[in-house]
Amino acid sequence: MSTHDAVGIGFGPANLALAIALEEEPAGVDIHFIEAQPDPVWQGGMLLDRSDIQNHPCRDLVTLRNPRSRYTFINYLFEQDRLVEHLNLPMEFPLRKEYAGYIRWATGHFAHLVDLGVAAGRVALAGPPDRPVYEVHTSDGRCLTARALVLGCGRTPLVPAPFDAVRSPRVVHLTRYLDTVRQLPRPPGSVAVVGGSQSAVELVLDLSRRFPDARVVNYLRAPGPRLKDTSPFSEEAFFPSFTDYYFNASRAGKNTLDALLRPTNYSTTDGDVLKELYISIYEQRLDGHQRVFVAGNRVVDSATAHEHGVELAVRELHTGVVTHDLVDLVVLATGFRDLGPGPHQEPYPPLLHEVVDRFRFDDDGYLVVNADYSLAPHDARTPPLFLNGLCESTHGLGDAGSFSLLSVRAATIHHSLGKRMGGANG
Repeated sequence: MSTHDAVGIGFGPANLALAIALEEEPAGVDIHFIEAQPDPVWQGGMLLDRSDIQNHPCRDLVTLRNPRSRYTFINYLFEQDRLVEHLNLPMEFPLRKEYAGYIRWATGHFAHLVDLGVAAGRVALAGPPDRPVYEVHTSDGRCLTARALVLGCGRTPLVPAPFDAVRSPRVVHLTRYLDTVRQLPRPPGSVAVVGGSQSAVELVLDLSRRFPDARVVNYLRAPGPRLKDTSPFSEEAFFPSFTDYYFNASRAGKNTLDALLRPTNYSTTDGDVLKELYISIYEQRLDGHQRVFVAGNRVVDSATAHEHGVELAVRELHTGVVTHDLVDLVVLATGFRDLGPGPHQEPYPPLLHEVVDRFRFDDDGYLVVNADYSLAPHDARTPPLFLNGLCESTHGLGDAGSFSLLSVRAATIHHSLGKRMGGANG
């Protein structure tokens, strides 16, 4: 059985950016990746018509690390003979579909490094106590061994109560939205979208276009969808220097920064889609046939799946009045779990449950993550384990699943891997 220097679990944009960095700046690291999806599509469940990526296109897989790379988004457009046409688009940000095409194009260059359609079923440690290695047991019956592990499988979708207790194909997280609506046997008569994010508004708009006769209701805790904070000063939270600042702050300081910066990335919406939604509702009222509704100040207390739909008990937060709504489909625009001890967090990535006791937690219940995105072990002999794209609670908004600092993080992990594995191989 051969042992790799490193095994990467997941081959989405995070580990793809790492693979590119290792190709462009060889560090003598033998790395192999596995990816559960046989045909990975970036944000496949949300490639909605006319939706954009919400960040500058040059914050791509490589540009902040190496603007001369052939793997830039600009070079992708050039190679597709679409650069001039794209530059003429009257849009601030690229279409999400086009960026998904860019990710697919870049992924295709690394087929020799990744096994697609292969999931990690179990991660364990084996070998002599003074030189243990990781064992990654895969869905195709193999066992990959490695001197280091890079976990880049993305965050766990957040399915909050009461929906976490509902086992029904009529309740879906946004990650499965497009697959679900494309397979419906008939158009739904009513749909509930739960959440107050950009994705929630995009879903409401898509549903209203896709099923023009359906009643679509957006339930959210806030009075209504809120405008995103796009101040350039707030956007400096996506600077590498701010990552360092956030990393070195106390937990109390991090909590304060999170609260202040939350409107730049969470539970808020870009102005263009907000205006489109408001105008759509206004016009429907003008026509005397409203089909889209925003129900703010609401929380869903219970959800019961029936043969003919899902019955929601919805409470108005300030009056306490409870109403019931029977819908054909519920789409959860409720985001993802970050690492931590909170009610909507998870203490560690579930795949690490057999090895997590080898690593330290701080007094507040958070995994201790080093500046290079590696976990801090109890024993220095524990082989390195990096979290690629899972460290918002320690590194701030730049690690919040966006592209903003993807290539910079890849460079950090790349250099640390090269240093650690160089010593191991020597």
